[in-house]
Amino acid sequence: MRLLTHNMLSSNIKGVTNGFPLRIEVQKVIEKPVDFNPDFLRHMFPMIDWNALVEASRTMGYPDLPDSADAAMLDSDDFLQRFHHSLLELHLEEGALLCPETGRRFPVTKGIPNMLLHEDEVEVSGARAPGKLSGIALFVLSLLPLHFFSHLQ
Repeated sequence: MRLLTHNMLSSNIKGVTNGFPLRIEVQKVIEKPVDFNPDFLRHMFPMIDWNALVEASRTMGYPDLPDSADAAMLDSDDFLQRFHHSLLELHLEEGALLCPETGRRFPVTKGIPNMLLHEDEVEVSGARAPGKLSGIALFVLSLLPLHFFSHLQ
């Protein structure tokens, strides 16, 4: 799981009001080279929670991001290279994500976070029958096989 993904995830457990950022429990980190694209990084920068990225990077053994960042730093190739490495090349291969409010562990196996909730953790809305998945859950599940196979080599 890339830190780009981590920066977009939060805990949606029933009753949780502050499910971001998820803490990282590291078992195995790998680095996967990705083509450097400064335009992509400049586009993504405003969408990234910088403090969460810095904390996650340091947890995964990469201390080279500055404590704070602003748009003016996007003109620095050195900054962009560090941002790129942290955001796209560091992968949590094995470990867990932890809800900051409840401590609930979401396992990460082969780089794929399992964010599925237990039945008692789900906010019930509408007249959906027990055990039936929501449209969002079905959509996410439909994406998992594609994501899973992209990691096989």
